[in-house]
Amino acid sequence: MSRLSRRQMLTLLGAGAVGAAVAGLRPSTGGAPHPRYFADLARALKQAGIATPTLVIDRRQLHANVGRIMHNIGGRTQLRVVAKSLPCAALLDEVRQLTASRRLMVFNLPQLLLTARGPADILLGKPLPAAAAAAFYRQFRPDGFAPEHQLQWLIDTPARLAQYRELARAQQVTLRVNVEIDVGLHRGGVNDMQTMQDMLALLAREPRLQWAGLMGYDAHVAKIPDLPGLRQEARQHAQARYAAYAAAVRAHPAFAVAARGATYNAAGSPTYRLYDGSGVENELSVGSAMLKPSDFDTSLLADLAPAVYIATPVLKAPPRFMMPYGVEWLGEAASLWDANQQQAYFIYGGNWLADPVSPPGLAASSLYGTSSNQQVLTGSGRQRLAPDDIVFFRPRQSEAVLLQFGDIALYEEGRITQMWQPMPATA
Repeated sequence: MSRLSRRQMLTLLGAGAVGAAVAGLRPSTGGAPHPRYFADLARALKQAGIATPTLVIDRRQLHANVGRIMHNIGGRTQLRVVAKSLPCAALLDEVRQLTASRRLMVFNLPQLLLTARGPADILLGKPLPAAAAAAFYRQFRPDGFAPEHQLQWLIDTPARLAQYRELARAQQVTLRVNVEIDVGLHRGGVNDMQTMQDMLALLAREPRLQWAGLMGYDAHVAKIPDLPGLRQEARQHAQARYAAYAAAVRAHPAFAVAARGATYNAAGSPTYRLYDGSGVENELSVGSAMLKPSDFDTSLLADLAPAVYIATPVLKAPPRFMMPYGVEWLGEAASLWDANQQQAYFIYGGNWLADPVSPPGLAASSLYGTSSNQQVLTGSGRQRLAPDDIVFFRPRQSEAVLLQFGDIALYEEGRITQMWQPMPATA
């Protein structure tokens, strides 16, 4: 046997090192069957005869989240429940009973018409066109609800305030007005003191408009990069701006009395934990955190757990993942490189604002593309899925996703106990 030269030995060693390095880059094989929680949930859905894409709410976890949020608020401020994030009448009723709050934040005309009933105290969460407000008064049918006492329209500019003044005169109604202020998000609202003074002057002159409070949304505080001091500075800036606008209203002679009982609304699910009741803000808006979709996986909400999922059946489970004719080689190469792309599962529906969560190790195929009819998920095969088995997704948000699936399945004590009808789909 001939001996290898020094150069040949170095070449072989180099090739081996490159091969080892490349092998080290390959994704590790993952995946497993459903953990017990999701296996029990899948069993409950099958026992209930549910075999289409369905949104599921875990009632026990919903109650736990609501209880935790109320504990965190601790009575230092009031809670306003965000309707768009919980767009289901039965769900809203349950949350309002758990929180003993009649305060709602509503974001669109259809949901306003549905919730303007009984003892509800409603604040608009965004400024609606004056034409939409006029449509409300045309379509509204009293059901123990008095808009002149229980409804606050959100106004962001002097021009819109003038439009609402004309609406009030034309309808011969009294409108309660809450002024949106910019506390740093820069998505709109009053952003300088002169504008605030101009709006207060208009409000003071018009008897059909009543100032009712301020609303400042600070979602940016939780989303900006967590560089040293940056979030803290943004939070302090937001609170200082809010306090300055509130002081301006209190100093105005026409609103000194009204300011003492006004609504000073702030926060949202991402930032409600930042308020301890020491500031001028006297109520906090929370909605999505009660269900905790994945966009709300933040350190400030770490004490809450997911309470909502999408369940959908597997329709097809071919022996291996195959790309369409002409590019089959691409799927074969992907499978050789990544064992987590060896198995394909075609599901009922798909392309939602959601991500597969169980069984673990599934992912949407970036090679095959998306489909709202039969989305393909890939995995290693360790998931052991067969046609008619259930795959679970975790929504990224609640406000749109809850409206996509028809009746919502309520899961508690190992079974599906009720089906709740969501509100009609709307922007």
